[in-house]
Amino acid sequence: MNRRQLLAALALSLPLCADAAPPPAPHALPRVVVSTDIGGTDFDDFQSLVHLLLYSDSVDLEGLIASPWGEERNRKRHLLTLISVYEQDYAKLRAVSARYPTPERLRSIAKQGGTDLASPRGWDQPTEGSNWIIASARRDDPRPLWVLLWGGFEDLAQALHDAPDIKSKLRVYMIGGPNKKWSLAAYDYIAREHPDLWIIENNSTYRGWFVGGQQSGDLGNAGFVERHVKGAGALGAYFNGIAPQIKMGDTPSLAYVLGTNPEQPGAGGWGGRFVRAWDRPRVTFTRPPTAADVVETFAVMELVYRPDGPAPAKAEASLLVDKQEFPGHLGSDGAWHFLFSPKEAKTWSYRIRSSHPGLDGQGGGFTSRMPAPELARQPSARYPNWWTDDPDPQWSEGPHQGAKSISRWRADFLRDFAARLAPLRAD
Repeated sequence: MNRRQLLAALALSLPLCADAAPPPAPHALPRVVVSTDIGGTDFDDFQSLVHLLLYSDSVDLEGLIASPWGEERNRKRHLLTLISVYEQDYAKLRAVSARYPTPERLRSIAKQGGTDLASPRGWDQPTEGSNWIIASARRDDPRPLWVLLWGGFEDLAQALHDAPDIKSKLRVYMIGGPNKKWSLAAYDYIAREHPDLWIIENNSTYRGWFVGGQQSGDLGNAGFVERHVKGAGALGAYFNGIAPQIKMGDTPSLAYVLGTNPEQPGAGGWGGRFVRAWDRPRVTFTRPPTAADVVETFAVMELVYRPDGPAPAKAEASLLVDKQEFPGHLGSDGAWHFLFSPKEAKTWSYRIRSSHPGLDGQGGGFTSRMPAPELARQPSARYPNWWTDDPDPQWSEGPHQGAKSISRWRADFLRDFAARLAPLRAD
């Protein structure tokens, strides 16, 4: 090992940050399953997986699950491709730490999750991914199983439906926001039927990984990649090839688990600080809403329509909002139901596209506002283990509530990431 590699190895033994401990001893490593929508249009999952692999010696990585995204059915192939990239750097990583998992081990825990979003009830059929969550949770191990949701929530919802006995073993860190908007039926099921689940619902705090904090020089989103990622082995080349700037919006979930107090979300650390959740907001409109109707940002909205006239055979209907389309469904009550979750504060408009003439062209609007600060003082008795973004303005980065609880550590977590990359550079 040359001097540069030795310094990098020593850097790995330094504390994570002022309120986080060094990577734990082997017997205390956190057990982790990651569910990712890798293969979609957003590049951050690819980058976060590179980061995960570089820190995989600091966790017991028990599962990598490809969750729903678009029309692609075999997204597990993206996981296998990235593992092959990791394999090219494995010898150098192993020289730094014997804890790094073998490529064969990683391939054995890569699983295909659901290939479609959940039906309106929130669950459907077991998948390789959901069964893997159940099997992992039922292992005879006193440690909790951390399930990090980077994409769809379908496999977790399915696992909870099929095996509710695993709930006490799970610790869930959900990257919500846009993911919640797409996996809304699965989220709605989890919130409705499993309010006692231990979960961090991170709808906006995660943005502190790439927004705010120290952004000058090599700590900038592009500057860091140029200075520390490019030239750092096959993984660095892969990261840079995905995008020459940092996003990594899912990485806070792993950084959180590596902290000193993961069972105490209010303590704070690289992965954010959170408050006890208030009652999970859910609003049903049985008439078309208007801009005067105000809902909480990230709330579950249900629009209910009872159109006039006979329905054509196999009628279909979709909700069109913000240039995106969300399928509706005909309920057992004879009404059409549409779910939506606004991911930002603004005034929205929508319309319905349908083969049912009584639905087609219907429209409306509403206004969403960020959660009020006083909600943090109203923890819900129904959701005793549910945590979410702190709405106190002092922790906001612009419109992103809670993000400053991550961005304040930017120099620390990026310097540590750079140390992880350094051994991969050519001698």
